[in-house]
Amino acid sequence: MQIFTNPDFNFIKWRWHAIAFSALIVLAGIAFIWSKGGMPLGIDFKGGTIIIVEFEKSVPEDSVRAALDKMPGEKVVQQYGAASANQILIRLPQSIEREEGANLDRDVQTATAALQQSNLGKYKVIGTEIVGPVIGAQLQRKGLLATLFSILGITVYIGFRFRFSFAVGAIAATFHDILVTLAFLAFFGYDLSLNVVAAILTITGYSVNDTIVIFDRVRENFRSMSRDSLERVVNTSVNQTLGRTVITAGATLLSVVALYLFGGEVLEGFAFTMMVGIISGTYSTIFIAAAIAIILSRKREQARVPVPASAGAPKKSNGKSNAKSRA
Repeated sequence: MQIFTNPDFNFIKWRWHAIAFSALIVLAGIAFIWSKGGMPLGIDFKGGTIIIVEFEKSVPEDSVRAALDKMPGEKVVQQYGAASANQILIRLPQSIEREEGANLDRDVQTATAALQQSNLGKYKVIGTEIVGPVIGAQLQRKGLLATLFSILGITVYIGFRFRFSFAVGAIAATFHDILVTLAFLAFFGYDLSLNVVAAILTITGYSVNDTIVIFDRVRENFRSMSRDSLERVVNTSVNQTLGRTVITAGATLLSVVALYLFGGEVLEGFAFTMMVGIISGTYSTIFIAAAIAIILSRKREQARVPVPASAGAPKKSNGKSNAKSRA
């Protein structure tokens, strides 16, 4: 299947514009996250309790929030699922005074007792999730290590298979995708959870796979286009793989959109992360990875240009020859 007939778009021409645009998004995301006091962590990493309650009739979120005012800490109360389901999700922070080995159901019991005293009508608890502080810290550490080790392994592989400048370009594109995804997660109010970390690791592999396809074509074209400039070789390679890149990204994106629309609340964060990552990964594969590889390759070639030892030094004159010339 071909959606482009001999494409010849000058992607490399816009590399500085693309880098500036990406830097703007990343800086805006960092500023937004910093203004909020950091990336919001989900219950998987921060610890706490999630209770899903289903009422017989519709109950306003403010009424549920007012019923839980006596409980300490900042609580999150929001609609869960469709409005007709009359389901409310209650997220309670980790109790500071809770010690290891204490009753982990205490927050659930306290919250349900508060709802009973508020006369909000009959309800039933249809789901709970409790994560202690020790487990949350361990998951946070393991999630970070998994991401860092995956990026390190990718760097070693690409540096061995291609060249170091290509490896740096691929890693720069990968970090770009991670930072852009985190920025949009913060913009749209999603927490960093285990599902989101799994999506980020998936995005990392997806983005690098697309980048390797282009770099592999660059290596092949170096043989037949040895007299062309590096920019021309890279731009030709991007155009030759453009159809494959768009088709792969489009098919994957359709699947993730369906998951986002029909996968339910549990998979919403995962699907949203994947959507942003696929779009960002396709963009970075075409613009960022190739641009960084060209910039570093040019610097490496310039550093290898030998400087003549006699350049700029005055030539020593021979007294006998000078005398003859004057004669």
